[in-house]
Amino acid sequence: MSCLGYCRNLIEATALCLKASAEICDCMPDPIRDALLIFNPTAGRARDIGPAAVERARKVLARQGIDSELAPTDGPGSGSELARRAVRERRQMVIVCGGDGTLNEVVNGLAGSAIPLALLPAGTANVFAKELGLPWNIERAASLIAGSRLRRIGLGHVSAAGLDEVGRYFLSLAGAGPDGAMVRAVDQKLKDRIGIMAYWLEGFRQLGVYRFPRFRVKLENESSEATLIIAGRTKHYGGPLQITTRADIYGNDFELLLCTADRRWKYFCYIPLLLAGGLRHARAIRFLRATKIRCEPIDAEPVWVQVDGEPAGRLPADFRIASDALTLAVPETSPQKSAV
Repeated sequence: MSCLGYCRNLIEATALCLKASAEICDCMPDPIRDALLIFNPTAGRARDIGPAAVERARKVLARQGIDSELAPTDGPGSGSELARRAVRERRQMVIVCGGDGTLNEVVNGLAGSAIPLALLPAGTANVFAKELGLPWNIERAASLIAGSRLRRIGLGHVSAAGLDEVGRYFLSLAGAGPDGAMVRAVDQKLKDRIGIMAYWLEGFRQLGVYRFPRFRVKLENESSEATLIIAGRTKHYGGPLQITTRADIYGNDFELLLCTADRRWKYFCYIPLLLAGGLRHARAIRFLRATKIRCEPIDAEPVWVQVDGEPAGRLPADFRIASDALTLAVPETSPQKSAV
């Protein structure tokens, strides 16, 4: 064999070894011993989840050898700062006990780092917890963390008017149009009291008052008008609803829903289709895939943006995929396990 052929074979063998090593590390992480448990004390009120339940979850973690320091949030944005603290302190894991809003804050503090993220669902909608198939009992969810597999995933990112120049990352989904208006207007006290029903009530109210301003959606190879866009990284949307059912949190794109309807009665007609999972057959609705989206207002009325069920400014906005941005702890029982 020539020297050149020998070197080529050596390079190929090395590459295969590196690939196998990465796969092994992905499936068999070192035991986690030190974690920061970020807890939102105001989350879970509608489900009667309080400090006592969190302490029981910590005991479950301790029995698995995971020492967790409790770090309660104390207001908007504190979840991100606590996550950044975990990065500075080189913690082995960050565990979030809260809802999708708290989870989103923590993701924005961890994005780009190598620290794994695990979840104890304690919020209202728990969209991402549903995607992972996590039990809503936080003690049961805690019992799955030590045996989880670690997986690098991409995140969604939005830059929008009204946000700072850094923009915002998101795990599950983003939207602009009536759902952005609903998220912006939902009553927080009512949400704390009745949970996800607060979104349903505000959603029906918006259908009565929303004016459906149009905006332009610019994709890589086309441009169109819409009154609603959903950019999904997860199949689940909220409650029992699934919209972007072909989205994949391990993929590097969004599944998009674009709606061009501008009449109130048409949106009311979509409700039974949504409940029955039949939106793909509706007129004036399209599903497609994209990695970058630019949305610009056409009408004078503002079009509001939401990410992971939290307000995120208004149009114009740019949505994109941030590849290889987060390490996620995926339980062995997760329906997403097959993708690992």
